[in-house]
Amino acid sequence: MKNIKILANIGLVLFPMYLMAQTPTETINQFMDNWHKAAANANEELFFGSMTEKGIYLGTDKTEKWTRDEMAEWAKEYFEEESAWAFTATERDVYFSEDGKTAWLYEKLDTWMGVCKGTAVLVMRPDGWKIALYDLSVTVDNNKIDKFLELIKE
Repeated sequence: MKNIKILANIGLVLFPMYLMAQTPTETINQFMDNWHKAAANANEELFFGSMTEKGIYLGTDKTEKWTRDEMAEWAKEYFEEESAWAFTATERDVYFSEDGKTAWLYEKLDTWMGVCKGTAVLVMRPDGWKIALYDLSVTVDNNKIDKFLELIKE
């Protein structure tokens, strides 16, 4: 009877730990959701701290290719507000290298610009996952591409 109680107590301790365990995909999903929330909450330290030192951010404008530090300088005024910007992933597909130290993803985002797409490359560092490359793009429906092409000719 004593052994059963001991096993039951061990089970009570280990079962919650089992429920808290995340798959690698769940870990990346949470990491990316937290990164987007950091911008929404103007948490500059978490947002830029989630990128590698040489991380690259490609924005929606054809001129926007920033290193992490260049983007931090550009975005400083936005992060002084309550919210820098708010992007919420509505879909995400995550893939991993064979050694599990590199991940890449595609995500569809709900943004102030409408539906956008994001693609990212993440690398595992001693302190966890970091974004090495993020590419944000605005979407244009195929049936509206002619109007879009006319617009950008201006």
